[in-house]
Amino acid sequence: MWGVIKSVLAAFFGVQKEQRRREDFEQGRPLAFVVVGLVMGLLFVVGVAALAIAVAR
Repeated sequence: MWGVIKSVLAAFFGVQKEQRRREDFEQGRPLAFVVVGLVMGLLFVVGVAALAIAVAR
């Protein structure tokens, strides 16, 4: 699972190596990447919203 999280983080920042991306597509389970991506995206949105609320006060 840690490898999936690292791959999703690298993809979020756009720094994933081509070889690693290829390995993810060949060996990884798509559902794991989708779930981790959705959770991380949700955490990002909640974090930005919380920061905006804190700054607005």
